[in-house]
Amino acid sequence: MNRTVPPRPGLVPGLSSVLLLLALWWAAAAWAGDARTMPSPLAVAGRIGALAASGELWLHAGATLLRVAASFAIAMTAGVALGLWMGRSRTADHWLNPLLVIALNIPALVVIVLAYVWIGLNEVAAVTAVALNKIPLTTVMLREGSRALRPDLDDMARAFRMGPWARLRHVVLPQLAPHVAAAARAGISLIWKIVLVVEFLGRSNGVGFKIHLLFSSFDVAGVLAWALAFVAVMLGIDLLVLRPWEGRANRWRRDEA
Repeated sequence: MNRTVPPRPGLVPGLSSVLLLLALWWAAAAWAGDARTMPSPLAVAGRIGALAASGELWLHAGATLLRVAASFAIAMTAGVALGLWMGRSRTADHWLNPLLVIALNIPALVVIVLAYVWIGLNEVAAVTAVALNKIPLTTVMLREGSRALRPDLDDMARAFRMGPWARLRHVVLPQLAPHVAAAARAGISLIWKIVLVVEFLGRSNGVGFKIHLLFSSFDVAGVLAWALAFVAVMLGIDLLVLRPWEGRANRWRRDEA
């Protein structure tokens, strides 16, 4: 049976949108006429090149990336477990839903400040604060995904007398994989932004720390250079890791259609 393979999005639309954004930025810089408050893309690219050549970019971006990775791993593990539990157990959902709503509405800044006050100005507090801000969102997404699991597959698992672990591995997780991938892609961008705030407030290295120093001297070109350099790193992770993973996670749905 022949299936029509959906076309993959090409590079041309994406590159065109980036070039359009650069053109608008260049026009805004030319219109402002003040390189200190609105530097051109070329000036910012020069700063990024200088940071990369000196090694400073790799040192601080690496520190930020490690915090992002640790927070991401903790948040995804806890969020997937809680979301699966709440989605499959009505009792757990009734008990935990009020706490989840509260956690969703506590400002990230409050969590960061309290973590630094209660734990101290250290890496444990930084990673904990970021993970706590991401866990509720992942929990909500996985709870809704768990509620959408197909009941006929559960009936099949019971008919074949599959144990809890076998059912989780072969029935539940494959259906949840698209939701996990979506939560990962949506969450990693949120995590790195919160990591910058954590570094801005209480760390001595990282991209957020450098932005803090540059903000005090109103160095707009430097702020943009650090921000865009790390955006490029996260874009690479999205294109090379998360997007292919999401495609593989959704493949079984296309094959089923």
